[in-house]
Amino acid sequence: MRLAAFIRAEIESILRDWEAFSKTLYHAKNMGKKELRDHAREMLLEIADDLDSQQDKTRQAAKSKGPAPKDGEETWAEVHGEDRQTSGFTVIETVSEFRALRASVVSHWSKAHPSMAGQRLEDLTRFHEAIDQAVAESLEKYATVKEMETRLFGAILLASPDPIYVLDLEGRFIYVNKATADLFAMEPETIIGKSTFDLGFSFASDFQRNLDKVVADQSTYRGKFVHRFASGSGERFEYLLAPVLDEQQDTEATVCISRDITEQAIAEEKVWHNAHYDLLTGLPNRRLFVDRLEQEIKHAKRRSQTLALLFMDLDGFKDVNDSLGHEAGDRILADVAERLMDCVRANDTVARLGGDEFTVILTGANQRKDIERVAQTIIDALAMPFYLGEQRIQISASIGISFYPGDVATPDALLEAADQAMYKAKKAGSNQMFFYDTFEKLDTLIEQ
Repeated sequence: MRLAAFIRAEIESILRDWEAFSKTLYHAKNMGKKELRDHAREMLLEIADDLDSQQDKTRQAAKSKGPAPKDGEETWAEVHGEDRQTSGFTVIETVSEFRALRASVVSHWSKAHPSMAGQRLEDLTRFHEAIDQAVAESLEKYATVKEMETRLFGAILLASPDPIYVLDLEGRFIYVNKATADLFAMEPETIIGKSTFDLGFSFASDFQRNLDKVVADQSTYRGKFVHRFASGSGERFEYLLAPVLDEQQDTEATVCISRDITEQAIAEEKVWHNAHYDLLTGLPNRRLFVDRLEQEIKHAKRRSQTLALLFMDLDGFKDVNDSLGHEAGDRILADVAERLMDCVRANDTVARLGGDEFTVILTGANQRKDIERVAQTIIDALAMPFYLGEQRIQISASIGISFYPGDVATPDALLEAADQAMYKAKKAGSNQMFFYDTFEKLDTLIEQ
């Protein structure tokens, strides 16, 4: 039997041996049987057809020197080379498959025909030449695709508006794209070999710590940093670190892609600020006030401390608003907010709940007399005249006060208690304060 006929007859056995070897290659481990075998089967059949063809000595000699002359159609070896490159196979892995294919055919042929002479030896020689040609064609296609991929990748890196760079295991730059050089306002050759520490970047410590973790864990990391580069571009950045693995799956470098998110971050902060702060006075609004009150109560509970909540309503403000207009009223409210802020400490919270209602959270309120002094300071400050141009405006405030945990234990109940105390103060006249526990005791006595 000629070798060509033998290959066709024994192709399944040959492919089983070849497949067993291919499965040992890293990039082939997760490939299915069909993905592995398709090219090999077609290449063997192509070689068998070649063995059946008539060839002169010149054509035979050319086979061992490189690819066959182009006839306009891709050979299966070329298809194999392109597929393996795009599948991530290394050159060594790709060549190893051909070696295994050669070994499988020779092993089966030798077992079937222990004696090699005459036509059998000639067939085997021509088979080796055909395999050599297939290797050359596959690697040429592999290299062509690889070069194109490299050019395309280079073009993408060059055109990318995002800074992209590669760092070695010590955190030194080994590649930077144009966007990186422009951002740093430095020539690439000045950056290469330096670390973020060497370049004096303010985020260097955190960046290097995250870089070390990526190298050690072979994981990706997303982070952010704030820095003003020499170019003056941007200020806030997000970045992605990813490990680069070699053929042994060891980390050999780290690639970083960063992006300027300054405008996005400012826009998000503006949206958040508008949702949590009163646009007129700049004070926290009801939403942020409730959140702060919940947090302060949790904090006071953990530390076994007390806090006081002041709820105030402006006396006489409605008349000012109605007589002078909303614009004048808005100016008064803004001035009220400034005076309130001057009456408390920096760690206390002043908020506008809406209309002419304001609240103050006083933390660490251990002495009742201290709270009373702050409340009186506020009453005195708001009793002082306000001026719109030369026009003198007079208003006052009614303040209700509740304590945590003395009066109530929840944010809603604390706010409700201070609100009730405020209405008691308002009924008592202008420039009044009222403690919730005081009128609660009075009400109890009246009921008795």
